[in-house]
Amino acid sequence: MVKSQVGRRVVVLGGSMAGCLAARVLAESYQEVVLVDRDTVLGVAETRRGAPHTVHAHALHARGHLIMEDLFPGLTDGLLAAGVPSGDLGELHWYLNARRLRPARTGLMSVMAPRPLLEEHIRAQVAAEPNVTFLERHDILGIVADEARERITGVRVEPRDGGGGELLLDADLVVDTTGRGSRTPAWLEELGYRRPDEERVKIGLAYTTRHYKLRPGMLNGALSINPVASPAHPRGAFFGKIGPETINLSLTGILGDHPPTEPEAFLEYTRTLPVPDIYEAVRDAEPLFDPVSFRFPASVRKRYERLSRFPERLLVMGDAVCSFNPVYGQGMTVAALETLELRRQLRRGGPPEPGEFFTRISRVIDMPWDVSVSGDLDFPGVEGRRTLKVRAGNAYMARLQYAATKDPKVTEGFLRVAGLLDPPEALMKPPMMLRVLRHAVRKPPPGQARRAPAAPGPRPVGDGRV
Repeated sequence: MVKSQVGRRVVVLGGSMAGCLAARVLAESYQEVVLVDRDTVLGVAETRRGAPHTVHAHALHARGHLIMEDLFPGLTDGLLAAGVPSGDLGELHWYLNARRLRPARTGLMSVMAPRPLLEEHIRAQVAAEPNVTFLERHDILGIVADEARERITGVRVEPRDGGGGELLLDADLVVDTTGRGSRTPAWLEELGYRRPDEERVKIGLAYTTRHYKLRPGMLNGALSINPVASPAHPRGAFFGKIGPETINLSLTGILGDHPPTEPEAFLEYTRTLPVPDIYEAVRDAEPLFDPVSFRFPASVRKRYERLSRFPERLLVMGDAVCSFNPVYGQGMTVAALETLELRRQLRRGGPPEPGEFFTRISRVIDMPWDVSVSGDLDFPGVEGRRTLKVRAGNAYMARLQYAATKDPKVTEGFLRVAGLLDPPEALMKPPMMLRVLRHAVRKPPPGQARRAPAAPGPRPVGDGRV
């Protein structure tokens, strides 16, 4: 795999998606790539302790799908062979403000792979590289710097089973992909550097998920049914087939209105969604486990590109730099885009320069971050500065989303931007604006919820056991 020799060994901290993507391109330039993770990760296609969010709704689509298929040829075919369903992104049943978007043939594939299964397929390809090693079940104790504290020279790790003491892994480059819990800011402070500034948008989000046994007719012919939360209808859901016999229901609630984990209360929360289709599909369905919840208090962006000093031979990627509100589905795609920036630097023939790398990935992050933050600030209870740009953008998006319920070309344009294929400016071009204003010169009122009637009494929904 090594195409150009940049260094002897690189150590990647974290074996989830961002770490595996980084390892894939680093293996082209370094003699040895070592991925360190606190869990057992190889051959694991189930949710693990170190990544509890992976049980909830995920899908690989649009820009992220195209990049990963390029990095891992045959990935899509492998997932489809494993029974993962797929379809056109524009033909999923999307509901915004309780109105269904007009279906559109976008040519963009949505692969409905459960996140653990997707990661297992990608890890298998990464682990097959002859110069890549996974160091599993090891705690990461800290990074090691040279005497001048200007260059990182390695990582201290320790096996979790107690069988041996601390190990020092020498490295020509260390890449932190440990996610939201990244300790790089604290490590920088210990070495005499400044922590990066942080931007936070508190959203108080929670996902609560339950899987059900698939039966004919549950989706009424759709691949998935997705009523996305809006200010008028803040309870949302992602409901879709994820395997030959399994359907996933992830309920979302923000600002503390969290979907419950008690089965009867979970079902009642489902009934309060703005469309009745999901409740009617699951009220008598066979559950495969009790509801499980994951909380996401805030979107966080660490501004490493603004630091005037940073040690050489250390990079940070993925959620360790920016973790987005997951309802927008941006995280995996942004990690893939950052990986392409890493590859561009490596192909110049030298080690990545941190300042330039952080500047370049900040430009990658800017657009999805602005989309996510603007969408969150549309909810009155979310704290933050609502600039004229944000207010005008949200007012236009309300019109555009209504127009997308009438015009498939608007649906296609909206989903291309949501999938990070086109910039938001594409939605402001005159031909698109004419389509939008044809249907919504004035800001339309939100659609009316169509809730199923409450059940007359307690309804048995199973005990959560398969």
